[in-house]
Amino acid sequence: MSDQRDSGQTPQSFETLAIHAGQTADPATGAVVPPIYQVSTYKQDGVGGLRGGYEYSRSANPTRTALEQNLAALEGGRNAFAFASGMAAEDCLLRTLLVPGDHVVIPNDAYGGTFRLFARVAERWGVEWSVADTSDPAAVRAALRDRTKAVWVETPSNPLLGISDITALAQLAHGAGARLVVDNTFASPYLQQPLALGADVVVHSTTKYMGGHSDVVGGALVLDEAELAAEVAFHQNAMGAVAGPFDSWLVMRGTKTLAVRMERHSANASRVAEMLQAHPEVAQVYYPGLPSHPGHETAAKQMRAFGGMVSFRVAGGEEAAVRVCERARLFTLGESLGGVESLIEHPARMTHASAAGSALEVPADLVRLSVGIESVEDLLADLRQALSQ
Repeated sequence: MSDQRDSGQTPQSFETLAIHAGQTADPATGAVVPPIYQVSTYKQDGVGGLRGGYEYSRSANPTRTALEQNLAALEGGRNAFAFASGMAAEDCLLRTLLVPGDHVVIPNDAYGGTFRLFARVAERWGVEWSVADTSDPAAVRAALRDRTKAVWVETPSNPLLGISDITALAQLAHGAGARLVVDNTFASPYLQQPLALGADVVVHSTTKYMGGHSDVVGGALVLDEAELAAEVAFHQNAMGAVAGPFDSWLVMRGTKTLAVRMERHSANASRVAEMLQAHPEVAQVYYPGLPSHPGHETAAKQMRAFGGMVSFRVAGGEEAAVRVCERARLFTLGESLGGVESLIEHPARMTHASAAGSALEVPADLVRLSVGIESVEDLLADLRQALSQ
């Protein structure tokens, strides 16, 4: 856990914080990059005399501390926690916030792994959940119950790129005595900072844009509330799914270039979305940067740019959508997202297969793109040839 905010410090820009927050030079050698403390235990200065507060790396590790300070600064939060995966972060948060009998509102367009966690794990633990269109505050209000303890939001959502008004939902949740949890994975803190808009907890799969190079798996929680942070810290240590030192180091390497990468991801995705919208083989495009997107105005209000994710429905149906995925060459067929290389996938058969038959089932003709930072002209050419039947 880290508390990054210091009222005595001069506020710095995002780009500067990304490179310097939590990343002071090594006091022993002067190394400008924090070392990888690949260690399980630490010598104590007498019984109970912890040097720097470190005793065992499940509880704390200097490399993980540096990452947590960095993440807290980038999200504008007081406390950050780094985990072994995004799902580990979500699981820890659920067990911290909820007890059997509590209720959570989740999006009708959520990541398949999040849906699986609620439907196959939390439900067996006695947690109730219901689905709502979180882009519609009235639908969320109707889904609230006396035992609702959290409203869970993805914005932009996965895979239909839905946009939810964070400020409006925070007011609704708080009025019902619940906390607002925002999965900020698709946007990254460079494009959107939910805590400043009223959210209570921000969730990340740091595997994605934060790491940015498809070479690390990780997750994070960022929040302000001191009492909740202490409870999360207890559960993180008790449950143990923490980020390892090398994984922490890799995510920190990624955050240094987050700002410049997100600018390029967003610019490329905008061009891709415009091309797809005009293509005769495409029935519908989901990208919040398009003026035709129903959440465009809300996204423009709460995001710096519109991100690198684009989804679209293929006019020829499910099999045509599968063929598009198979015909792509520069877009690599694979799950995950947020890396420098472009990826293509068929959500109904891949990342969201666990939602089949549920209220979160995705269209069978849907294709999801993670638009990388390659030459946009090359990306457009690849998609055109993949769409040519």
